[in-house]
Amino acid sequence: MEESPIRLKLFAPDTRTPAELPLASSGVSAGFPSPADDAPAPALDLNRLVVRNPSSTFFVRVAGDSMRDAGIDDGDLLAVDKSLEAEDGTIAVCLLDGEFTLKRVRIERGRVLLVPANARYRPIEVSPEEDFAVWGVVTYVIKKLR
Repeated sequence: MEESPIRLKLFAPDTRTPAELPLASSGVSAGFPSPADDAPAPALDLNRLVVRNPSSTFFVRVAGDSMRDAGIDDGDLLAVDKSLEAEDGTIAVCLLDGEFTLKRVRIERGRVLLVPANARYRPIEVSPEEDFAVWGVVTYVIKKLR
């Protein structure tokens, strides 16, 4: 199935004010429940957690389903850092011949493949003739569950 290009909706982070919320001092069990922890909760600043490089980080809203099997769904919000270099296996926002796409970057024997995480779509092999750049590396996925 041919995939349509995504349109980026960019949002610059506002890190001037902290976004501190209480953080439970113990993790939450995903198996058997553990006894409640009454220790005081340290603060977690979401700005400092998600935005490491404020001048090069943007939030991007996902449009499409090509990365759904990687846990990235239509409507999710991504933190994307333009200062990071893509490595093999990195999920990144890429610019291919003037169009944006969100894919896993695979580097194999001198070839670059942009691999979707949905069997309905085929990988894209980037040819040397194409204008290609990794626009930014995805560092966080923020999703709304309800």
